[in-house]
Amino acid sequence: MPVLVLLYRLAIACWFGGSVLFTFVLTPTIFRAYDRDTAGGIVGHLFPGYFRWGLLCGGVGLLALLLARGSRFLPELIILLVLLALTAAGAFYIEPKAAALKRQIPSFVTTPKDHPQRRAFSRLHAVSAVANLAVVAGAAVLVALF
Repeated sequence: MPVLVLLYRLAIACWFGGSVLFTFVLTPTIFRAYDRDTAGGIVGHLFPGYFRWGLLCGGVGLLALLLARGSRFLPELIILLVLLALTAAGAFYIEPKAAALKRQIPSFVTTPKDHPQRRAFSRLHAVSAVANLAVVAGAAVLVALF
């Protein structure tokens, strides 16, 4: 197996595995172990690293894919570009905006759900969750294409 193909597969597998671990194991565990405000603070501190991981893995995968140009190059390229766009949107737009809103909410336990900042945060959280699940699903497709 050529080195570039191996590097591509490793990058995509690490991105997929990291996303699955963060989304389905780490985050739920933190929210079960701590109250909502503490858990949200912990996960909020982890998000920048989570997005950097996705951008790093996706970038390495993209570079390796562009250099290797295998038989399924175009479908993999399109999926990978969409996943990178979703991850970049999360890293550079959604997460910073959600973090700013979160700083305006004294407590998610005591602040009513109909509070304007809380509603705005909930909308961004929903967009972020859908984008994240799309990244997990897209990475799963890329792994399946191995």
